[in-house]
Amino acid sequence: MSLTFHWFLPTNGDSRHVVGGGHGTPATASGRDRPPTVAYLSQIARAAEDLGFAGALTPTGAWCEDAWLTTAMVSRHTERLKFLVAFRPGFVSPTLAAQMASTFQRQTGGRLLLNVVTGGESHEQRAYGDFLDKDARYRRTGEFLHIVRQLWDGKSVDLHGEHLRVEEAKLARLPDPVPEVYFGGSSPAAGQAAARYADVYLTWGEPPAQVAGKIAWVRKLAAEHGRTLRFGIRLHVISRDTSEQAWAEADRLLDGFDPETVRAVQTGLARSESEGQQRMLALHGGSRESLEIHPNLWAGIGLVRGGAGTALVGSHDEVAERIKEYHALGIDEFVLSGYPHLEEAYWFGEGVLPRLQAQGLWAHPVSRAAASAAVPFAG
Repeated sequence: MSLTFHWFLPTNGDSRHVVGGGHGTPATASGRDRPPTVAYLSQIARAAEDLGFAGALTPTGAWCEDAWLTTAMVSRHTERLKFLVAFRPGFVSPTLAAQMASTFQRQTGGRLLLNVVTGGESHEQRAYGDFLDKDARYRRTGEFLHIVRQLWDGKSVDLHGEHLRVEEAKLARLPDPVPEVYFGGSSPAAGQAAARYADVYLTWGEPPAQVAGKIAWVRKLAAEHGRTLRFGIRLHVISRDTSEQAWAEADRLLDGFDPETVRAVQTGLARSESEGQQRMLALHGGSRESLEIHPNLWAGIGLVRGGAGTALVGSHDEVAERIKEYHALGIDEFVLSGYPHLEEAYWFGEGVLPRLQAQGLWAHPVSRAAASAAVPFAG
């Protein structure tokens, strides 16, 4: 199977420094360096499209702009790029969400992917009026996805569940194609939900041995439901012509981490109920020392950023080798990002992707001659 690469739209702001925050912590001041305007995000999206990325992830939460609205606007400035829209199922009715997805597909020519985020921080959920505990949120997510998938199949749905109730729910117009569902999570409840309803299970960038364990766990759960899933990984990336240049950039980013900001973010993330977030924190322990936790895998981002906290760092050849290492475990999709997102898209897209293409592991979605030109730094 050819590898699939997605980029990231920084709807929390962008910078030449790491924009921290997430998982219940606010975006750091660096997020104001390049505000997440439609014009700037469209510039990133056009670059990703031209370079051959299949889609772009947008985050969800109080620290960023709304993903549905932002991607709907950015979609008008792109032609092929898909949008992996992160959303929390407890904040909107399942029937309305199914209808929104159907509308998005028609208006964009089928360019919606859905990243279902149950929500790992109760204090942030309560700010949105959601007072369920974590396990109850996962049970509600299961009911939500059951209803949505039934509606996308054209069925009329009646469900009186523990958390959700609908009667004679039906879509007047079905999505074409049906959006694929991406789902992550490290808790037992998350694994069960992914096994039953996801198309792609996403993990954050842990060392290969830990990723292999997750894949085996979710694959077994899915098989118990008679299903098979694809697997993806969420990573940052710093790829340069030489390894020395890449690590120098990592050191520059690390030097920009204010100690007080690191302490504040780590204190906030320590109370996270997300098992995935706790696994990210364990990779660095809040320390600036020994951050290369596997060859070319750097845990420095997680000192100031919640969620995905690791980066592939190295020469283009080294980064390509690490991608091949994860692929050998069963990872077929890579959701990547880097600071700043416009420039790093070009470093990776012009440095790593051609090497993978030469090895028959990736192909540009369209011929370069036919691709729309995306001019870096153009207004």
